[in-house]
Amino acid sequence: MPGVLILEALAQAGGILVHLRGQKDKIAVLLSVNQAKFRLPVKPGDVLLLRCQGLHFSSKGGRVKAEALVNEKVAAEAEIGFVFVDKSQI
Repeated sequence: MPGVLILEALAQAGGILVHLRGQKDKIAVLLSVNQAKFRLPVKPGDVLLLRCQGLHFSSKGGRVKAEALVNEKVAAEAEIGFVFVDKSQI
């Protein structure tokens, strides 16, 4: 599985977490991806378990540490930042 798709899945999971803990009337938009590391190849048939931990939440956005695991081993990890945008601006 391409690394960019794993990062996309992690970002979407992190965006949901930030949205649930932040502003309900705004949308979480991807701001940054830092310290991304790919530790194991992900092959067809593997099951990805996505895990996100909140690092920082504020009224302007948030940051999460996200991991993708395969068979309880870290396949990819990253620190992902989000900013809140009014729904009317999108």
